[in-house]
Amino acid sequence: MLKSPSPFSIANIRLFILFRILFNSRFYYPVFTILFLDYGLTIEQFSLLNTVWAITIFCAEVPTGALADIIGRKRLVVTTSFLMVAEMALICFVPLGNGTLIFSVFLVNRILSGLAEALASGADEAIAYDSLAAEGDTRDWPRVLSVQMRLRSVAAVVSMAVGALIYDPVMVNRLLSWIGADLQVDQQTTMRYPIFLTLLLAIGACGVTLRIREAAAGPGQRFRPGDILRTMTETGRMTLAAGRWIARTPFALAVIFFGMVYDHILRLVVTLTSQYFRLIALPEASFGLIGAGMSLLGIVSPKVAERMVERFSPAANVLWLTGLTLVALSATAAFFPYLGLLPIALIFFLMMLESFFSSHYLNRITPSHQRATVLSFKGMAFNLAYGLIGILFAVLVGELRRRGAGSSPLPPADAAFIGAIGWLPWYALAILVPIIAVFSLRLGKSAEISRRG
Repeated sequence: MLKSPSPFSIANIRLFILFRILFNSRFYYPVFTILFLDYGLTIEQFSLLNTVWAITIFCAEVPTGALADIIGRKRLVVTTSFLMVAEMALICFVPLGNGTLIFSVFLVNRILSGLAEALASGADEAIAYDSLAAEGDTRDWPRVLSVQMRLRSVAAVVSMAVGALIYDPVMVNRLLSWIGADLQVDQQTTMRYPIFLTLLLAIGACGVTLRIREAAAGPGQRFRPGDILRTMTETGRMTLAAGRWIARTPFALAVIFFGMVYDHILRLVVTLTSQYFRLIALPEASFGLIGAGMSLLGIVSPKVAERMVERFSPAANVLWLTGLTLVALSATAAFFPYLGLLPIALIFFLMMLESFFSSHYLNRITPSHQRATVLSFKGMAFNLAYGLIGILFAVLVGELRRRGAGSSPLPPADAAFIGAIGWLPWYALAILVPIIAVFSLRLGKSAEISRRG
């Protein structure tokens, strides 16, 4: 038997990995919150802008996935890279001093960013998987995912460390002095440096996506740019067909539901890490290095996930994720000084496992002609759940602050934050137990029907 070629000899696989690296390695991530504030926005405006971002992804996720299956995945991935250029350019060059203008520019930035996320979701992965099916062996997909995640993690370590370093005017001025430059910069100058570097990556992503090639008989061959009405009708039909397929496929529905539960809870904690680190007595200067260190977990986690999908059944992997998630959330809620960093590391690790599992299992069972649409349903579900838990968490923090004002030695906002985090293990348990029970019955019946058939 002839041995199948390495998946990395396939051009689209290499371009897929490079695109993921360029699209996700954002130098401003370690200073994300304070970047908005230093531009002159308030914390309330920051929260509103992130809500707009999540709503944009939710509204665009499935239609763009269906569109990818109709007009061609490459068109959407190329559009994604150009949207990234636009969103970065806006905040690179917006003038300071006019609060209304700055908020408006950041609002457009968040909408463009959400559209870019939605357009990329599923389309790039569908191209890569179909290329592997056509030119290699789909059994190599876990290996591709593993390498992609590890390389992304290495790139994230570099981008986060560099981004935090060049954001700090003290460090930049020291570097300028060390190289003998007679120049001093302030915060309003250095805060744009991570954005400029991310803009360069976006331009690189445009070059990568333009080199992607789809099969000559791919889905995009039916498209004519002027046929807008037919395209919209076909998009709706494709979306409904994919939705019906998911509803009638218990395993696909289970993958999306379980992934959604783990993702929205763990992602909420990750979003709040800067405030959490402050409350466990970690110095703010260490946040960038900690973020880079967390990214290093991405070098290990894909290999662990690859072994787990080979060794364990999907049900066993669900139980592993459930148990470890409850342990991590419970330990996080304890707010151990300094040692509280360990459960956060576990949460980052579990997010990477969940991402690997959901991609692997869903790609394995989804028909090629609707793969991007189905993956977009997954992304829509994940972002809907994340948006809802964000609202619930904000309401809970507000209620705890109202009830507990004056009853804690801590500032009311900090005490409310700690109390709200303490609810997360119980929230996870209340959701996971009934979902496990329901899908155990559904998948059990499906297996019994298959055996009788």
